[in-house]
Amino acid sequence: MRNRLFVAEHRGGLLSTEDHRSLMKWALLCTEHLGEYHEFPQEAVISSALEIGHRWSEGNAKTGEAMKASREVHVFARTVGDKPTQFYCRAVAQAVATAHMADHCLGPVWYGKKLLVLLNMDADKELSWQLERLADLNPYLLPRVQQELLRKL
Repeated sequence: MRNRLFVAEHRGGLLSTEDHRSLMKWALLCTEHLGEYHEFPQEAVISSALEIGHRWSEGNAKTGEAMKASREVHVFARTVGDKPTQFYCRAVAQAVATAHMADHCLGPVWYGKKLLVLLNMDADKELSWQLERLADLNPYLLPRVQQELLRKL
């Protein structure tokens, strides 16, 4: 069963529109930060999805548009042979899918961890960085995310 803390109020959950948008901003920030660890291709499908995610986080894109972009990145990820790039694509797709279901914001954390383990880098340090950014962005959401991460990681 989904955690109601990650379900939008208009769907019967406890997540306000403002908090939902904060989770998208955080997911995008986490995803974009992964680019510091590896050089990823600058494919149009990826940059377009990130741009749609940013517009959605500001209230300037529809959820359906974000869902479509997320699916397109997942499809693209299946064509990529490089594992780090696959993980990055999955992080992008999950971040943008946050528009549809807020708990997808955890995807960049999950795929970021997989990426850093694959690259023999410090995944725990990255998680600390990610959680600090969430605390900066919206401290109210931090305990929710930490609780959900404990359940899923």
